[in-house]
Amino acid sequence: MEWRDEIWGRLHKDWDVIVIGGGVTGAGILAVAVRLGLTVLLVEKGDFGSGTSSRSSKLVHGGLRYLKNMQVQLTRESVMEREHLLSVAPGLVEPLGFIYPVYKSNNTNPWLIQLGLEIYTHLAPDVGKYRRLDKIDLGLMAPGLRAKDLERCFYYTDAQTDDARLVVRLLQDALSEAKGNALALNYCKVTGFLKQKERVNGVQIEDTMTGEKAEVHGKIIINATGVWADELRSKVGGDRRLRPLRGSHLYFKFERLPVYQAIAFSHPDDCRPVFVYPWEGVTLVGTTDVDHLFPLDDEPSISLEEADYLLRAVQYVFPELDLTREDVISTQAGVRPVISKGKKDPSAESRDHAVWNEHGLLTVTGGKLTTFRLIALDALRKAHKMDKRIPAPEDSLHIFERPEPSPSFLSELEPTLRRRLLGRYGKKAYEIFLLLRDFPSPIEETPYFWAEIIWSARNEAICHLDDLLLRRFRIGILLPDGGIGLIPKLKAQVQDSLDWNDEQWAKEVDRYEQILEVAHGLPPQWKKRGRS
Repeated sequence: MEWRDEIWGRLHKDWDVIVIGGGVTGAGILAVAVRLGLTVLLVEKGDFGSGTSSRSSKLVHGGLRYLKNMQVQLTRESVMEREHLLSVAPGLVEPLGFIYPVYKSNNTNPWLIQLGLEIYTHLAPDVGKYRRLDKIDLGLMAPGLRAKDLERCFYYTDAQTDDARLVVRLLQDALSEAKGNALALNYCKVTGFLKQKERVNGVQIEDTMTGEKAEVHGKIIINATGVWADELRSKVGGDRRLRPLRGSHLYFKFERLPVYQAIAFSHPDDCRPVFVYPWEGVTLVGTTDVDHLFPLDDEPSISLEEADYLLRAVQYVFPELDLTREDVISTQAGVRPVISKGKKDPSAESRDHAVWNEHGLLTVTGGKLTTFRLIALDALRKAHKMDKRIPAPEDSLHIFERPEPSPSFLSELEPTLRRRLLGRYGKKAYEIFLLLRDFPSPIEETPYFWAEIIWSARNEAICHLDDLLLRRFRIGILLPDGGIGLIPKLKAQVQDSLDWNDEQWAKEVDRYEQILEVAHGLPPQWKKRGRS
């Protein structure tokens, strides 16, 4: 991997900021730091976005349910950030209409829901209003949705994204703008810290692809490893503060669960909020909120109880569709870095973020996908207090590279595709368009084109097959076979670009199949029990 050797050869300098963690928080910090004119190194022990940031519910939202816990400030910030992202990243962050039915059997007070929506839609200017729907509206907008014992129904707007692509877009824009003053390296873990008079001033790193090791110094070291933050904090004497909570999802073929708007409703078992919504050509159902008691480095997976819980929810709200476990094409579970306040109910824990300075190690964790920019701004402000050579960012600082006028040849693209490519790749979309002329075929049953896959294999730091099929693209969760049927054609298209011989290719396919089975397969008990 020549690109990797080149990056490794440029590590040895004193950096202004070293960011540990390549999820959305770390990528956001890198983007903000670059725009402050700082030199920045980001290292990630796995792939970019391979932790929580590729396993979220894909929603860019204010968090209506947080109002129930009186987290008004968090909700307001989230609503405003949602609007900001919609304005600066069209095609990547897109509006999503929500239908909220309230049923008598849920013992949910419709007046409280209406009051919550009244507050929610007035937390920031120009965010749109909610409205009530009657049964005729509901039948047209959500065919098959449960009408029995419907007490009231509302409509409002939030947004959604591809979370893993959001991370990569942030990194690509920042690295492009930095013009050599920033580097990001995946599969590079921190094994220890360097200190000067008990203050952390550098990191010991190891390339897990090659085994190469190095020591790198920086003015500010930021621990943005999410749910793994306590592990690094323990190296400087920090105590455990995080409560890992798992959120799991089911994915259905759109033909079996056709929804054109998101449906938000209370689960019939416990009145927890559940969502059903269209995403990338399939239908996503989520999410759960349970304590994750397994090793963090193991691939998280949905439990039998969570899968049954989500299936019961969708069967309840779409009773006429006769949905069974056989209709589930894949699953996904992610572990949230929630700061523990000792609440008995996991859903009652705060989703606020926190920033801690411990012997020069600046840890930032917690928070939501939607508020990553605010979290990054807060982290850099704390960095400024630690070292005045680090400028403090302004609230208005933008996090995406400002696009240049589109070349005239982009006008040849269908508008929806043009918007999508520009949103997902920024300026790099121009390069993909040129490849589309030679590789115009779409990948069947996905929203992607072969040109995108080929370009990504050449340019997006692919070290393993799962980097390509689970994060740069979401083929592993969008197709019933996880994309295994595409492997022969994929090999013909990208093997040379990845510089893998046949033996390495076979190993990558085996690794990918194992990850699919563990992280995205159905619970083993479902397979044994048959239809339900």
